[in-house]
Amino acid sequence: MPICHYCKREIEMDWKYCHHCNKPLITNIDIELNKRIQQSYDESPFYYSEVGIEEENYEVQAYYNEEIEENLKKIEQDLSEKEQLGESIGDLLLKKASLFYKTRDFESTLKNLELALKNFSEDDDLLNIAISHNEIGLLHEERGYFEQAIYNFDSALSILEQIDDQQKVIQVLNNLGNIYYVLKEWEEAYNKYQTALDISEKFEYELDSVRTSSNLVEILFILKDYDRIIKILKRNESFFKDNENIYGIIQTRIKFGKLYYYYGEVYYDQSYKFLNEALDLIERIKDQVSIYDKARLEWECYLYLGKLNLMWDNDANAEDFFLKSLSTIRTFEIQDHIKEGIVLEDIASFHALRGEDDSAIEYYSYASEIYEKFGDKEKIAELSTKIGKIYYDYVQNYIKTIEYYQKALNLYETLNSSKQIAIILERLGDVSIANQDIESAIDYYERAKLHYEEIEDISEIESITKKLDSIKKV
Repeated sequence: MPICHYCKREIEMDWKYCHHCNKPLITNIDIELNKRIQQSYDESPFYYSEVGIEEENYEVQAYYNEEIEENLKKIEQDLSEKEQLGESIGDLLLKKASLFYKTRDFESTLKNLELALKNFSEDDDLLNIAISHNEIGLLHEERGYFEQAIYNFDSALSILEQIDDQQKVIQVLNNLGNIYYVLKEWEEAYNKYQTALDISEKFEYELDSVRTSSNLVEILFILKDYDRIIKILKRNESFFKDNENIYGIIQTRIKFGKLYYYYGEVYYDQSYKFLNEALDLIERIKDQVSIYDKARLEWECYLYLGKLNLMWDNDANAEDFFLKSLSTIRTFEIQDHIKEGIVLEDIASFHALRGEDDSAIEYYSYASEIYEKFGDKEKIAELSTKIGKIYYDYVQNYIKTIEYYQKALNLYETLNSSKQIAIILERLGDVSIANQDIESAIDYYERAKLHYEEIEDISEIESITKKLDSIKKV
């Protein structure tokens, strides 16, 4: 008899939910694993041209193999014949680009996508022009060229709205939402996902609705709308089980793991359980997905298992999971990936908690370099503040402290963040006091006070006024 993963009691094979604990079940898992894996497009590139759909679930054991080489040779022959006959070659160029993508030859992928776009433009083939723009956008996104990606997605969206292809409109809106999410433009990301969800529900596209809501969950984590998240995840899990979609089940398990982590300490065991269930399923389908898609699924499992073990003071396990997360990101990334910055930051915090100041500073610096490449000024300022605090509290290197606090201050000033400006100015005042530079301390405190007054933070105004009165009496 099979066993319920939740209450560990015996269940019947045909039960959709456990009749003992009322939890949803993954039944007939071994049968399901023999089905084709269905990817969602909230993490992996999604080619929605006819060629792309055929290739989307392609079982790849190695990206450089004889089959791909043979396919490329065949396409070259077909291209030559069609060109001689003066026929359109756009579809073949899309297929060729798809094969180059599998070999991780991104320059050739882009070249062929751009040639396909040119070919379809000459034929005034609006649908395939939109498809080409979308594919180019996806490639630019994966390479970190977000402005070019947004331009191409917007171009695709405009055409798809013109020809009223609502399902592809939904897909491109999701792609735009993904980019705005990476850029931390939460409102834009939310609007794109919500618009896509509204269209999905209006036209009763259930699969698109599930996929879009799965993306929307990531924004809802930022907004801390946990009630809506759990409703979405329960609905999605039921859909994925009914449709024997193991990939979707895995992603939902991961999101449940994150949700219970954010719920707090009382729910850490639940978080741990869901994340490990996801890893178990990933291991069981490892021969059915590429190493890149496997890594895309694993990185967040390892990250949150690292966070959990850190909370439980299991330092060795925490470090191991953080390093595994970093390794998986470097498996699927093309260039530096913003996700790498996230993990590096957690590794830095791990070393900071252990009092390993040099290592903490080193990893915060690595993370900052990643964020700089993505233009995330707020995150760079935050990490500069953390590095400055380590130099002040533990290393007691006031020159370095001032250097990093000043860097954070300059960034917060460009962001017009009065609260953070005030905090950094006050800290610079504290450093000046420790360095016996009373004149500079008074200047920093008075500037900080002006910003606290601007945001009407009464308690901080009173606190800094006491500091000023104290040093002026000396």
